[in-house]
Amino acid sequence: MKKVIASLATGGLLLGGAVLGYSTSFAEENSSVPLEKVENMFRKINDKVSVSPQISLEDIAAAKAEGVRLIVNNRPDGEEPTAPQSADIEAAAKAAGIDYVAIPITHSGFSGPQVDAMIAALDGAEGKTLAYCRSGTRSTLLWSLAQAKQGVSPDEIARLAGNAGYDITPIRAMVDALAGGAN
Repeated sequence: MKKVIASLATGGLLLGGAVLGYSTSFAEENSSVPLEKVENMFRKINDKVSVSPQISLEDIAAAKAEGVRLIVNNRPDGEEPTAPQSADIEAAAKAAGIDYVAIPITHSGFSGPQVDAMIAALDGAEGKTLAYCRSGTRSTLLWSLAQAKQGVSPDEIARLAGNAGYDITPIRAMVDALAGGAN
């Protein structure tokens, strides 16, 4: 147990509900997904969830055509001033009949409330979900933490993320700890 607590302290996970700190920029920079090849591409994690780099307003029609009923924005406003901001994506999603929720993840890491918000969003979705951020990495990692907290096997989480081209290694200790604590 001491070893798990030490590794979690190093990674920044605070199981008491505070910050699950970890450098999201490290994971995005070291993602196996080349940004130039995934622009405007949805990557399927499972039958209900896909992730994507930053979407455009035009991508909302493609999402709807693929059966997306919920868009989850994991990118904070202002991170890239030229990208569509939260209110723009929300308005376009709602106009297309797609639900929208923002759970922005900064480069300072994840928090317990963000993981809980992702669980609530996915549980409340009435169809497919598309989550996006700059590269899709933060969205995948937040999905991973949410799945772990619900007791999904860390190996299964890693397999599904890997099949979509994302590596959860930077948060694997957090995933293992959350999955071990789920009941």
